[in-house]
Amino acid sequence: MKVAEQLTDLRGLTVEDLRQRVRDLDDQVFRLRIQRSMGQAESGNKMRPLRKELARVKTVLGEKGIKD
Repeated sequence: MKVAEQLTDLRGLTVEDLRQRVRDLDDQVFRLRIQRSMGQAESGNKMRPLRKELARVKTVLGEKGIKD
């Protein structure tokens, strides 16, 4: 999915759905960070897309005037 399509989909979600997605992505990033610290190599490639999606969701929340 392209970034513009993803942003359109995110903008269509409710604030509560966006907050839930932020919590889920934060949890996934945390778990991958722990895996990386334990030496599991495959977690490295998954971190960047998750962090970018997290930033996009937080941006959409900011556009809606919500601080999270």
